[in-house]
Amino acid sequence: MTAGAFSLNALYREENFRLIAGETVLGGLKGPTRHFFCPSCLSWLFTKPDGLDGMVNIRTPMLERAQDFPPFAEFYGDEGIPGAKTGAPRHFANAPSADEFFGLTKEYASWQGRPG
Repeated sequence: MTAGAFSLNALYREENFRLIAGETVLGGLKGPTRHFFCPSCLSWLFTKPDGLDGMVNIRTPMLERAQDFPPFAEFYGDEGIPGAKTGAPRHFANAPSADEFFGLTKEYASWQGRPG
């Protein structure tokens, strides 16, 4: 949804997410997964993914201290730009299975690669 080599995101429980300013509009493909955008500049802000009820996928660049959220996993590596790597410790050629995905959340919780 953006013209860049990466789409950096962080997944949070919906109860831990709060939009603190402004309004949003739905954009992107219309369907069960809902993408929310800034109505003024049309930047993609966050997503409520279908199949992950109660979760919000937030665009990492929207966070105040984005540097504190280095990539942990790369998805859809087969579709990536050759040579464009995030340095994430976990890589997937496509999307991980549901079982792999939920295992990743446990791995991330104990990952020591985040800045202090």
